[in-house]
Amino acid sequence: MRSRYSAFALGAVDYLIETLAPEKRQPGEAELLTEQTQVTTWTGLTILDTQAGGPQDPIGVVEFEARFDSGPDRGVLHERSRFRRENGRWLYVDGDVQLKPA
Repeated sequence: MRSRYSAFALGAVDYLIETLAPEKRQPGEAELLTEQTQVTTWTGLTILDTQAGGPQDPIGVVEFEARFDSGPDRGVLHERSRFRRENGRWLYVDGDVQLKPA
């Protein structure tokens, strides 16, 4: 999760796509992510909870809050993300997302 947050903050679109489960990738994903990373400044990450996700686990769950600025707006993305390990690498599968004003 921390690496994907960093990738969003740095605009590392290729990494974001590589760490997204293949069945979740959509046409135009790179363009959408590029646009999002250009208009959003990520200002902090707090991990709230984790389940599984250890060295021997095939799946993991991370609950977090990520603070951001987007133009004049500030907000907090609260998400419970699901990941799976595939060929030794963690892939983002999906998450339950809630956006809140800061």
